[in-house]
Amino acid sequence: MAGLVNAPNRVPEKQRFYQQAYKNHTRLWKIGPRSGIMITTFNIAMWGTFGASMYAMSRKVLGYNTWFQED
Repeated sequence: MAGLVNAPNRVPEKQRFYQQAYKNHTRLWKIGPRSGIMITTFNIAMWGTFGASMYAMSRKVLGYNTWFQED
């Protein structure tokens, strides 16, 4: 518990960092140090799910009820 009490207040320097990036018209979700990894992971999951559902939907429209085999 002593670490929390004696921890330095880093809010002002983080606030300056974010405000400076915001003044340079950087999007909020691109400012942080880990934002690139999170955005890339999100895009892979989003577009992968979209592609898989479109593939499955087109197979269903063509009359196939499975992902890979013909019935």
